[in-house]
Amino acid sequence: LRAAHARGARLAAISTGAFALAATGLLDGRRATTHWHYTRALQARHPLVRVDENVLFVDEGQVLTSAGAASGIDLCLHLVRRDHGVAVSNHAARRLVAAPYRSGGQAQYVPRALPEPLGEVFAATRQWAMEHVQDPLTLADLARNANVSPRTFSRRFVEDTGYTPMQWILRARIDLARELLERTDLGVEQVADRVGLGTGANLRLHFHRILGTSPTEYRHTFSA
Repeated sequence: LRAAHARGARLAAISTGAFALAATGLLDGRRATTHWHYTRALQARHPLVRVDENVLFVDEGQVLTSAGAASGIDLCLHLVRRDHGVAVSNHAARRLVAAPYRSGGQAQYVPRALPEPLGEVFAATRQWAMEHVQDPLTLADLARNANVSPRTFSRRFVEDTGYTPMQWILRARIDLARELLERTDLGVEQVADRVGLGTGANLRLHFHRILGTSPTEYRHTFSA
């Protein structure tokens, strides 16, 4: 593993695979995670590792770690998105019957029982939001669709996704913009309008803030 890292290989560990990476010293001084049941053991055995017990995965550039086995799928889809773009990643997720995107910062588990029907309602609201992403959505709109108070919606949404509702909407818009840039010849202004960001300047601002690149550079890298 050390030799592979020295050659520039990217190393990704799923669940307790983090123990193997930690044993090499490659995680010293870095953030890392593993299955929540073993985070304390990882920290005790490798005190130089900055163990985060409450995330799905951690991307430290060339060294990545994930929580349990299902989180390994999230990590792998994250790598596909990073290397090949959102369209390819979404296609892979559909083939896997997996969620197209779960934030690495999402909690591994919620430490209390949640009524299953409410979880289904929130999933339906997220789907509704995706179908209306071009519209000027607000927290009140989302809460109204889920038939709960804005405060309850916001709290539960953060627990479910790792993002506030409006952060999630912005990232959904950027993801849709990425797919349009990859698969169509629409100009930046047209893409901005399609995804509910209004102007090309607004799209460029948020695109660079989230992805560290411009829409034009992204299209050059990932267009079919």
